[in-house]
Amino acid sequence: MIWISFAPIADRTYEFYQLHSMFMVNLLSLVYLAASIPFGFVATWLLDTLGLRAAILLGAWLNVLGIGLRLISSLEGDKSYNFAIALTGQSLSACAQPFILFAPTKLAALWFKDSQRATANMIASMSNPLGILIANLISPVLVPAKGNLAKDFLWMQIVYLIPAVVGTFMSTFGVCSSVPPTPPTPSAAEESESFIRGLKQIARNKAYWVLCLCFGAGLGLFTALTTLMEQILCPRGYDDHFAGLCGALLIGCGIVGAAIAGLFVDKTKKFEEVAKCCYAFAALSGIFFMLVSRIRHQKALVAISTSLFGMFGFALYPICLELAVETTFPVAEGTSAGFLIISGQIQGIIFIVLMPLLAKNLPSTELIYSSCTTGDPSIPHDPPQDFTVSNLGFCAVAVLAAVTLILFFKTQYKRLQSEQQTAEERILNFSARHRTTVNN
Repeated sequence: MIWISFAPIADRTYEFYQLHSMFMVNLLSLVYLAASIPFGFVATWLLDTLGLRAAILLGAWLNVLGIGLRLISSLEGDKSYNFAIALTGQSLSACAQPFILFAPTKLAALWFKDSQRATANMIASMSNPLGILIANLISPVLVPAKGNLAKDFLWMQIVYLIPAVVGTFMSTFGVCSSVPPTPPTPSAAEESESFIRGLKQIARNKAYWVLCLCFGAGLGLFTALTTLMEQILCPRGYDDHFAGLCGALLIGCGIVGAAIAGLFVDKTKKFEEVAKCCYAFAALSGIFFMLVSRIRHQKALVAISTSLFGMFGFALYPICLELAVETTFPVAEGTSAGFLIISGQIQGIIFIVLMPLLAKNLPSTELIYSSCTTGDPSIPHDPPQDFTVSNLGFCAVAVLAAVTLILFFKTQYKRLQSEQQTAEERILNFSARHRTTVNN
């Protein structure tokens, strides 16, 4: 929730902090991606060395401290320091994100049977987009276009602080162990490769690099779209509430798609086939959105296109994380899944920076239709931007990544094969012992 809480109300954030460029608003989201790169390496090492509990505790406490600073930035006082305090708080919460974001694959591998792993990964992974959905819905409601901006902003920060405090309490007193008393699968009982050795194995795995680059492109495009949704839509006359609704549809339908894909893959083990099909349809849906978002008065089509993009795009998330583990086993789960997410964060930064740079000022004939405003005429505002060129670049990257994954990604399911081999060896050993007992 914290990462994207300012994006649906970009205009009001611009006004509240008295900023001089819309890039400063985007910076509140960009800092999450930037922090995830160095702290992603730390989170990967921590998960695979000290375990789930240490990572969850550190992430929870850093997050609540960051949100506390955001709340302080909304109090009455010297406005010149408020944005710096907000950015500092956002940065602290951003540092916390990898410790939680990288945990689902490790959690699924250590605590669940092979027939439940993809579903468990899906449920844990979708908590992040669920928070994004909630933020897209409640930020425009808590900070409406008309109202007492200072009071509304303060209440918004309080609302976001409450679940962070509850989560920290639950993490501190509810998470008691990193592993269950009895491993649910043979692979969970095996010792993973050391962090450095795992890195060396990943570096030589061509299939993993194809998956890493393609998954990262998809995650980066989703991050850019979520961050820039309001800025893409408002020049065509779509207000903050509709942009927030589109963001919510993106996530809501994505959770449904991920649930269906997770259950299907748990039953069939067709990780690769599902990933390729979902990526192809996600790319087509992204193109559909970028085309209809340029047209005024097409709320239904814009909403449908974002829903389809979310449904197919989010189905990829838990499937690809599980696929990464299958491709690199016995490399530790935190390492193989973590680098996929880091790839997405790096590419997300690139897309979020480039898309506004490629955008052009909206033609004067179109300005009368724009809904981009701060609500206060006395506060200067960046001119509305035409994202047509940016959208074309978005479509090109989506198609390139989809084609690359479909044509060049092929892998063996190493973890499943290892578990099957272990099960067969146990059966053979049991049969041998039984024959020995009978003969004696």
